[in-house]
Amino acid sequence: MKTLRDPDKFLAEKLDAIREQYKVPGPFAPEVEQAAQEAAQREPTAHSDRTAMPFVTLDPGSSTDLDQAFAIEPAGSDWLLRYAIADVGFFVDPGGALDLEAWKRGTTCYLPGAKASLYPRVLSEKAASLLPDGDRPATVFAVRIDPEGGTRLEGVEKALIRSRAKLAYESVRGDELPTGFAEIAERVKAAEERRGAARVDPPEQEVTHDAAGHFTLQLRPQTLAEQRNATLSLATNLAVAEALWQAKTGLFRVMPGPSERAIGRLRGTARAFALDWPEHMPLGDFEKRLDPSNPREAAFLMAARRGGNGASYVPYMPGEKPWHAAMAATYCHMTAPLRRLADRHVIAAAMAVANGQPVPDFAADAFPQLPEVMARAEARDNQVDRAVVDLAEAAMLSGREGERFSAVVTDLGEAGARIQLCELPVVSRVKAHGVLPGDDITVRLARADPARREIVFERIA
Repeated sequence: MKTLRDPDKFLAEKLDAIREQYKVPGPFAPEVEQAAQEAAQREPTAHSDRTAMPFVTLDPGSSTDLDQAFAIEPAGSDWLLRYAIADVGFFVDPGGALDLEAWKRGTTCYLPGAKASLYPRVLSEKAASLLPDGDRPATVFAVRIDPEGGTRLEGVEKALIRSRAKLAYESVRGDELPTGFAEIAERVKAAEERRGAARVDPPEQEVTHDAAGHFTLQLRPQTLAEQRNATLSLATNLAVAEALWQAKTGLFRVMPGPSERAIGRLRGTARAFALDWPEHMPLGDFEKRLDPSNPREAAFLMAARRGGNGASYVPYMPGEKPWHAAMAATYCHMTAPLRRLADRHVIAAAMAVANGQPVPDFAADAFPQLPEVMARAEARDNQVDRAVVDLAEAAMLSGREGERFSAVVTDLGEAGARIQLCELPVVSRVKAHGVLPGDDITVRLARADPARREIVFERIA
């Protein structure tokens, strides 16, 4: 949803309205930009020299805020993953102008064709980004991955690295990736399946404008390289989370499993798309059977993501094991410090724990405060995402008023019955009496208003 595209600027004014409505941060204040300019001139003096290691990055081709680079080497029957994370902490002083502004923003907020960055571009897309145009300071995590896909944190150090290549999901060739890249992904995936994890990445939505002048909503599944790249981040996050938990400190990412009501709603969605979901099959197992390149199955995966309970952050609490249901593991976020405020603090704690040192006060003091700050930023981001999807749905249906659509009732509420269209990835509500979740109905489109991001259906059968 964050990469919804509007290449010809058909929706530009309406996207500006979304930015204003949800108070998406604007340009940085002059004093923040000045602090970033000064920080960008710093010269690392306490970093080890790891520029001889063959690090590469793998991201969307257009990305310039590169958080991660990786190098892989064999270690007997194991693989040793060197995962370099942009050393944002080197540039950002606790309590300084950059830090205070980041606490206000929380995250980088993405919109089609634009973003409101967590840090000024001179850092996030230049000096701190792991671009292949020179040496960069990084925090390098050494993660051992055994044949069963188990992960263990072997060490953390501050180091200078030099990326050899900026590889792109869309065009990367297998021979450009380090030996072990695919095998690590398979090991981590197999370990997930044994744990019963339900991590499935839905496709991204894309709005296009066809020859007849209609907007259409298309779904772009992740590439294989993209899926495999995500396992490197996952392996690192799992290893760090376990190390922090053992050290009785840290900030963790948690998520409950889906509620029975959510499961029932999704079963109605599956019926709407004519998908065979066996009665006793868990949601996670069913999702793994689906093909994101199939539009109906992709639309279901997106509905499942929207219908979940959502993840949140919690600090370490004695006697309570933090748990992420989709990962089926103790898990944390720390691989995207250019885009998430919390990650910089988790990295600082992991660095200390791995080297037998006390967690810095700025990080330890932040852990109880970060859940509220991150929740507020994520709520804004989710509202923006939802508004963009609503806009896309209204734009896609604009001009089709009066048409009939088959739909399935997925839930009931005070605002009416929630419905899923059978032929399009559109969720809406309609006034419908005497219906139950799972019922088939026919609706007519009464109004599709992109300016108000609104679609209105009437039940006719």
